[in-house]
Amino acid sequence: MRVATWNVNSVKQRVPRLLPWLEQRRPDVVCLQETKLADDAFAELLGKDLADLGYEFAVHGEGRWNGVAILSRVGLEDVVAGMVDGPGFPQPEARVVAATCGGVRVFSVYVPNGREPDSDHYRYKLEWLAALRDVVKAAGEHVIVCGDINIAPADEDVFDPAAYVGHTHVTKPERDALEELKALGLRDVVRDRWPGARVFTYWDYRAGMFHQDLGMRIDLVLASAPVAERAKAAWVDRHARKGTGPSDHAPVIVDLDTAPDGDIGPVVPPPSAPRKTKKLPQAKD
Repeated sequence: MRVATWNVNSVKQRVPRLLPWLEQRRPDVVCLQETKLADDAFAELLGKDLADLGYEFAVHGEGRWNGVAILSRVGLEDVVAGMVDGPGFPQPEARVVAATCGGVRVFSVYVPNGREPDSDHYRYKLEWLAALRDVVKAAGEHVIVCGDINIAPADEDVFDPAAYVGHTHVTKPERDALEELKALGLRDVVRDRWPGARVFTYWDYRAGMFHQDLGMRIDLVLASAPVAERAKAAWVDRHARKGTGPSDHAPVIVDLDTAPDGDIGPVVPPPSAPRKTKKLPQAKD
């Protein structure tokens, strides 16, 4: 079973890339984030094309912002959109959908960004992660949490730790919250298979960050031990970040039981020659 996760940053904008990618990579389960479409609009836009490719889908959207989805060719059961009694900002947002696919409980998650350390949105992010942990804890033994976690797990997951000082995604409370989620028995499949490797999944659109390979690894596949032990390949499809009209994120792919393309990775194709910059594009002077 091939499982993929991809923050598409507007599924409407990414249709010309998403559909050919589905045909090329042929994932069995796909978790999408930042779809930015209401449920009816998603079905109208993609329903027929996805059906033609053999996919059922579960969506949880809200229009202009956020939005998550699961596409599956191996069954789609017990769909749950959102988190009961989960925190909002101020209302609950469309940031998680879960379903059972091929015997695995799959979560597609889009964790709040946090914006600035110690802001209201940052505190909301930590509360949201705590609520997610409670939901995943009750999900059973065979679990995958996929998505844009908006946290770089360690300094090796950013191009230059010094560039991120004072920014979200790398602070200790955020990383501690991620570790508490992983403490349920979830393993970071890509990092487990490629310890110490330079692996990024997100590159800012600005300042040529992608071409210089100045990125972050914030899109993760976290799997319970019985699922993680089935992994035969785990890689970032950097090719999907290239060309015209890409998302600022690349898909992450994990192959369970068999690896149709072999044990490739960690990044396909390999990154450009890395160069460092002194600060992020959004950093204030």
